[in-house]
Amino acid sequence: MKLIESDELLVVFGPIAVYWIYSGIYEWFSCMEKYRLHSKKEEDNMNLVSKRDVMICVLFQQAIQASSTFLLIQIDGNSSSSSSNTNKVVPELAFVICSARFIIAMFIFDTWQYFVHRYMHSNRYLYRHVHSWHHRIVAPYPFAAQYNHPIDGIVTETLAGAVAFFISGMTPGTSIIFFIFATIKGIDDHCGFMLPWNPFHVFFGNNTAYHDIHHQVKGHKYNFSQPFFVHWDKILGTYKPFTVERREDGGLEARIIKS
Repeated sequence: MKLIESDELLVVFGPIAVYWIYSGIYEWFSCMEKYRLHSKKEEDNMNLVSKRDVMICVLFQQAIQASSTFLLIQIDGNSSSSSSNTNKVVPELAFVICSARFIIAMFIFDTWQYFVHRYMHSNRYLYRHVHSWHHRIVAPYPFAAQYNHPIDGIVTETLAGAVAFFISGMTPGTSIIFFIFATIKGIDDHCGFMLPWNPFHVFFGNNTAYHDIHHQVKGHKYNFSQPFFVHWDKILGTYKPFTVERREDGGLEARIIKS
């Protein structure tokens, strides 16, 4: 069995560590009611599963994720040679190659998640017994981002990462950055805050409010894209426009724009 190297160790455990650190940072913002899409009261009363159960389920899924990533590293006999080949080229060219692979991985990751996610909604059996777990979170909050049925977690997220990794040809070094970035973006989409200085809301149309629409009952059949771009929703007619407005009792609300 191939020994795991430091870069590969970061691929396995880096995203998990970042998940709890980044979601913990958002917990510090919990008192900033004027930027919340759901009040603390809604967060406690609307969701159909306790935060304790969410935490246990997420930790279990992350154990599966870490085991799967470790297995993929063992299978991928070309990872070390790919890394060394990239390191042999001039730094400027290496940066271009890694950037191109990163962007390709983003589109592959999005494509896999869109079509699997949409199928999870269109197939009644899969939605009822698998994907509905994630929709027990009606008022999303940061560390519930990876709250899924284990099968959903493997098929929708773990396999999406594996496919993106192999097709894009990312090196372990590039994949560390990619998977940590994808983890942070996924948390941000579920954080429930529309902070005015958030760079994700500037560079991505797929943001916290966009995904909040999907968690609303009227938005279940729309806004499937995650976590980066919204092109598949727009191309295939599942994009639901929305607006973010201030509530009379304070805070913000994402509302569907009616045709």
